[in-house]
Amino acid sequence: MKPLVPLLALFLTGCTTALPPLKTVENVDLPRFMGPWYVIACIPTFIETEAYNAIEDYRLQPDGTIQTIFTFNKGSFDGPRKEYRPRGFVIDPVHKSEWRMQFVWPLKSEFLITHLSPDYSRTVIGRNKRDYVWIMARTPTIAESDYTALVDELKGQGYDITRLRRVPQQAATSR
Repeated sequence: MKPLVPLLALFLTGCTTALPPLKTVENVDLPRFMGPWYVIACIPTFIETEAYNAIEDYRLQPDGTIQTIFTFNKGSFDGPRKEYRPRGFVIDPVHKSEWRMQFVWPLKSEFLITHLSPDYSRTVIGRNKRDYVWIMARTPTIAESDYTALVDELKGQGYDITRLRRVPQQAATSR
């Protein structure tokens, strides 16, 4: 029985290793953050695995919540248009970089702004579980060097970047 004790201890310590919490950005100017964001890449949720032209559009409401409209074409650029309307709740009133998203009442999902370029042209939304992540931009494409830098940042945070899916985007004029 004694040989099992070290094995059990090794197993339990292996199970308790956890990644540190993600660091969110210092400050989000909410009115400036509002508006449309193109999803450039993501570790997708089940609804996003076949998303094309995915866009998150945020609108600050008088009560401080964030109306969110998530749209995409399913399966191809010409696929059926899908729309979801979760509501965002800013839970960090100081930095405004930690939100919760509610798709279905009463459940709220973690939404952490872990990267925001100074000009508000690119952002990364993550979760401490490292199960989902979204790289987004104000334009349908970003420079490959910017994309690579963001992916490297995600890798450094403990994300499995092999799970990233680039979201096909077309300019709005060609839709």
